[in-house]
Amino acid sequence: MHLRAFALLLLIGLSLGGGSSAASFTPQDVKKDYLTESEADKIREAMLPPDRIKLFVSFADDRLKKFQYELGRTTPEIRRSEILNSLLNAYSACMDDAADQIALAREKQIDIRGPLKTMQSKGKEFLEVLQKLDPNSPDYDVYKDTLLDAIEGTKDALDDADKAAKELTPVPVRRKPS
Repeated sequence: MHLRAFALLLLIGLSLGGGSSAASFTPQDVKKDYLTESEADKIREAMLPPDRIKLFVSFADDRLKKFQYELGRTTPEIRRSEILNSLLNAYSACMDDAADQIALAREKQIDIRGPLKTMQSKGKEFLEVLQKLDPNSPDYDVYKDTLLDAIEGTKDALDDADKAAKELTPVPVRRKPS
């Protein structure tokens, strides 16, 4: 019954919204569900991939710290499994988006040396934290699959960063006038 009502409302909404075209829609209009409003605003304001890489890595760091905090709580939340999995999924999405920005920067030939170094060092830290999570902990089975995905995603993002760093041309060396 609910599905039929939803379909009917969707159909009505589509017919009433016929004046707006798909051409006026841009990907920047979409708020990613794992970002807060202020984080989404920061991403929109950061026009270049190097700035966005730094932001996504800092957001990933934030999600991982929140995950560790939630694991260490003595009085866990009622929806603990949902919270743990959503934090790991948000972490993975941030790392994936940072890797996407690397690809965009390479395509547009934008210098990303600084953000790459940050992503490589922080990514290695993140990977160590994720790999050290105790499989014998009582909640491990709750987030195990999401954790394995996060580890794999972090490795992929680090591989992308390493490939990009190797392909970057070295910074020109200025010679002292003789």
